[in-house]
Amino acid sequence: MKKLTLFFALGLLVWGAKVGEMLPHLVLEGKEGGLVDGRSFDSRILSSKTYLVIYSDPDKKDLNEEFFQKVKKAHFDRSRYGSIAIVNMQATWLPNFLLQAILKKKQKSYPDTIYVKDKKRVLVKKWGVADNDQVVMIVKRGKVLFVKNGKLGPKEQSRALEILQRSVDGTNR
Repeated sequence: MKKLTLFFALGLLVWGAKVGEMLPHLVLEGKEGGLVDGRSFDSRILSSKTYLVIYSDPDKKDLNEEFFQKVKKAHFDRSRYGSIAIVNMQATWLPNFLLQAILKKKQKSYPDTIYVKDKKRVLVKKWGVADNDQVVMIVKRGKVLFVKNGKLGPKEQSRALEILQRSVDGTNR
């Protein structure tokens, strides 16, 4: 039994979004989720510019707030940079109708951020991102430049900001 558990744990370590790799295409719509306004979300949008992608358990939404404020203060050119917040709707005790109301309010407050609902843990299954946590990714033209599960420490924040800046400026391919 210990060997099976170790094999499964090792499998999880090598599976998932990795720096340098392209994210698999996915669409969230209908019962699987989608945009806050009800339209579908197509990951092909990630091929258009640099994106900061956050996949989060709603209960951990403030985990990396310090980093998000640093990104906000950087005032990246929105023609070259975008942000997407994808909410793992199954990772919380909050009912979906309440999450929907919260997300609609956030979308109005932060119109430059794309808010997405993942009602069936699709990204956990297709992209291999962590469940019940917060995942921070920097993606350019569909390719992962940075990925971190959980809280970013000071050095990771600096590194992520540097990668983001270089990518937006066009000096990081």
